[in-house]
Amino acid sequence: MHRFADPIDRALLDDWQRDFPVAARPFAALAQHLGTTEADVIARLRARQAAGQITRVGATVAPNTIAASTLAAVAAPEGRVEQVAAIIGEEPGVNHSYLRENTWNLWFVATGPDRAHVGAALARIARRSGLRVLDLPLVRPFNLDLGFSLRGETGARLAPPPPDITVLRPVDRGIVQALMRGLPLTLRPYADIGAPLGLDMDAVIARIRVLVAARIIARLGVIVRHRALGWRSNAMVVWDLPHDAVTIAGPVLAAQPGVTLCYERAPVEGVWPYRLYSMIHARSRAEALARLGAAADRPELRGAPHLALFSSHCFKQTGAMVAGERTPA
Repeated sequence: MHRFADPIDRALLDDWQRDFPVAARPFAALAQHLGTTEADVIARLRARQAAGQITRVGATVAPNTIAASTLAAVAAPEGRVEQVAAIIGEEPGVNHSYLRENTWNLWFVATGPDRAHVGAALARIARRSGLRVLDLPLVRPFNLDLGFSLRGETGARLAPPPPDITVLRPVDRGIVQALMRGLPLTLRPYADIGAPLGLDMDAVIARIRVLVAARIIARLGVIVRHRALGWRSNAMVVWDLPHDAVTIAGPVLAAQPGVTLCYERAPVEGVWPYRLYSMIHARSRAEALARLGAAADRPELRGAPHLALFSSHCFKQTGAMVAGERTPA
């Protein structure tokens, strides 16, 4: 694994991106697996976070279950990229924001407790920037695991069965929002996130286990920054296929080596025709293009118009907004 000669660091960042222990002292459970101490595990995670190599130990959620989200883009003039990126980043619900190689160059994910909150955020960005905002809501996922193998393993994790939203309780929103910010790197982190919510540790653990089993929490574990760890050639590849063709091509694309995300989104008529989206992460542009070439040569995708939007800068990468917070005027 790039930059990590220490086997404990390698295992900590690669093996615990999901299935993180939901127990009274989770870092002690990790220490037992890794053959070290609880204090050492916490110190290593703090060091990796301080170095910008991980964003947090926390959760990702299945889209549009406990919260709403959409992918969006603006076409910022060259001289205004930094200014417009700052406007986008000031929205608390924007959790990912990247500069990509396209006329539509600033791409971001807007999240919030409901669709109205997301729509209001997009409207504020449009008003403050003076630019049109493409709103590209999710239609269906094919691979949304969001884990990332630092060893370069390429096996796909296909979309699981639909989440069971019937298990949701009012208390869950605060718990999940805390997990989006990240577990405190302390001895009893579940107790620490429960205290401000008026919940004891056992109640927090019980609800997290329910949400994981119901697939509302899609992943609980170490959230890495792949660019900081050497995977710097990353492209969002968009494919122009009709809905029925996406039904066939989506699962095939999701299973391709190097494809880490794959989903269908709604197009924007007359502006943005692309329905099928995939992410490719690689160490070099040549490697990314080789993986794209192999995917494009599949019979289900052969001849389909597509664009590779390589990312050149990350402006923001945080957890999603699940509970409402103060928003800019």
